[in-house]
Amino acid sequence: MNLIKTSLLNGIAVVIRLFTSIGLNKVLALYVGPAGYAVIGQFQNAMGMLTSFASAGITTGVTKYTAEYFDDEEQQHTVWRTAGTIVFCGSLFASLGIALFHRSLARMFLKDEAYAGVFLWLAATLILMVFNGLLLAILNGKKDIRRYVTVNITGSLVSLIVTGILAKVWGLYGALVALAINQSIVFIVTFAMCQRAAWFRVAHIIGPIDLIAARNLGKFMLMALTTAAVGPTSQIIVRDHLATKFGWTSAGHWQAVTKISDIYLMLITTTLSVYYLPKLSEIRDITEIKKEILRGYKLILPLTVSGASIIYLLRDWIVEILFTKDFYPMTELFAWQLSGDVVKICSWLLAYVMLGRALVRTFIFTEILFGTTFIGFTFVFTKYVGLKGATVGYFINYVVYWITMIYLIPKFINGRRHISAI
Repeated sequence: MNLIKTSLLNGIAVVIRLFTSIGLNKVLALYVGPAGYAVIGQFQNAMGMLTSFASAGITTGVTKYTAEYFDDEEQQHTVWRTAGTIVFCGSLFASLGIALFHRSLARMFLKDEAYAGVFLWLAATLILMVFNGLLLAILNGKKDIRRYVTVNITGSLVSLIVTGILAKVWGLYGALVALAINQSIVFIVTFAMCQRAAWFRVAHIIGPIDLIAARNLGKFMLMALTTAAVGPTSQIIVRDHLATKFGWTSAGHWQAVTKISDIYLMLITTTLSVYYLPKLSEIRDITEIKKEILRGYKLILPLTVSGASIIYLLRDWIVEILFTKDFYPMTELFAWQLSGDVVKICSWLLAYVMLGRALVRTFIFTEILFGTTFIGFTFVFTKYVGLKGATVGYFINYVVYWITMIYLIPKFINGRRHISAI
């Protein structure tokens, strides 16, 4: 399946997810307000970290090796069984830890012990959540895009319905509970879809750990765990800084504008993960990698620029539709945020080579470096231009990141003509 076909098919799921996200944002804006929106952002970051550690960050590796071993089902099964056992053990230990320290986690991330029960919900459903991620990684690696898209559509609808109901009944607490359990509910659908596939057997998902497969997956575990630690942590630190300096309402405005970026970039980022990662994993010829990158720039960059331009021109109307009048101050943040989005996608088109080719040390170094510089740029620019400094820092950080990728990735590509396996 080529890039255009993947983008079109994935676009169906993205459009549905877009509309459900619009509805979900409106619900949250009505029931929790800007300050509550910031708290939701904190919990999403915390949940992302905990989930990644529970799954050992293994899903990217599963996608890569499932794609790489496209002509060897036994090798695929070895990878799946190894990953499934690691995920099973990791999620059990993580669930126990979350349950034991749920009050401390609430104080640490949400600044209020009253929300401690939310972490108990997360602990109770975590194993289903991480296995849902594992099955999605397998579907992605198998390039079973139709099932992958169906599951993602289901997930969008479940999130809207469950979050809408619980937020209306329990307010912010209900919205947090919904975030904790949504993906666990979707697991039922994912499992049912996989069972219908000719290649799926439960015995292929959990079993003895193969040391070679574990070592190969370990590369991606290191990369994913680095991302899980650095990305959410940097956002939490920035959000805490904004809340301390400008108040939780202003932090909520920043959270809202970053959410808009997430929404309109769905088609781009999901296409990168659904198409590029498996494609870059299976390519053995460096010349073909260059062609894929160039093809990506020709198709994806114009879409990103067009999307960012439209969002900027319609920003007042978008804030009114997606949020409430309490969120209007966020319109001042759009210009730098959207500029940062464009540069971000430009850099990611190159950075995905690090994931697809398992360039572990380079990936970890750049993740830690630019997670740290994002915090630093934010602290510096908020001192001089206020809340807008967070989006200025976001833009500058990705400019420097893109320049770094332009320097590093061609060195790797030009240094090798052929790759059998990495």
